Amino acid sequence: MKKIVVLTGAGISAESGIQTFRDADGLWEGYDVMEVASPQGFVNNPKLVLDFYNQRRKQLLNVLPNNAHYALTALEKHFETTIITQNIDDLHERAGSSTVIHLHGELLKARSTKTSRIGSPEIINWKKDMKLGDKCINGHQLRPHIVWFGEAVPLLDKAIEITQDAAILIIIGTSMQVYPAASLVNFVKNDTPIYFIDPRPNITKNAFNNLNIIQKTAVEGLPELVAQLIKTY
Repeated sequence: MKKIVVLTGAGISAESGIQTFRDADGLWEGYDVMEVASPQGFVNNPKLVLDFYNQRRKQLLNVLPNNAHYALTALEKHFETTIITQNIDDLHERAGSSTVIHLHGELLKARSTKTSRIGSPEIINWKKDMKLGDKCINGHQLRPHIVWFGEAVPLLDKAIEITQDAAILIIIGTSMQVYPAASLVNFVKNDTPIYFIDPRPNITKNAFNNLNIIQKTAVEGLPELVAQLIKTY
């Protein structure tokens, strides 16, 4: 079965009503990202950080997957499909995708402040508000299971390995400016078809070998591309 790797970013979730992570001015819904998305920010004001993610969590629980998410579920029925996402929401899973790698962590999970390993058993499901005083089984404060600025991306090596084996790469909802995730496109084989879906693409046709730019939103462009791939292969 042909292997397809899909790299997704904030744009696919934005069409479900989730705010994009970062604007050009370095603010995230009025917050300085370094205050709410960095280890130092958490040390300086843990309550602010916890409250910020509590708001994000509530928002996530009140939105639904969109047709782009469901298109990827349809893709999985015909191809060996792996989604590598920069998003911290669970919309891919809720739509039915079974193989999703969350490079930047997951909003509906928590881990101990003394735990840094992504695969650690101390990582737990968490859908309610998180407060100071919420502790892990070893008595340490819990924190959102998010990869903050300045922290390592533990699943990056796995993502690179998967991307290297891709027969087709689909990039959607990402500006390809957030590293190290944006570097994944450099690991596909030279002859691998690359499909880049974005209503305002910031790359040109000659940026990569075999690049196909689809100037549409995720909801518009992805179902069309999936239908085309199913028909072609």
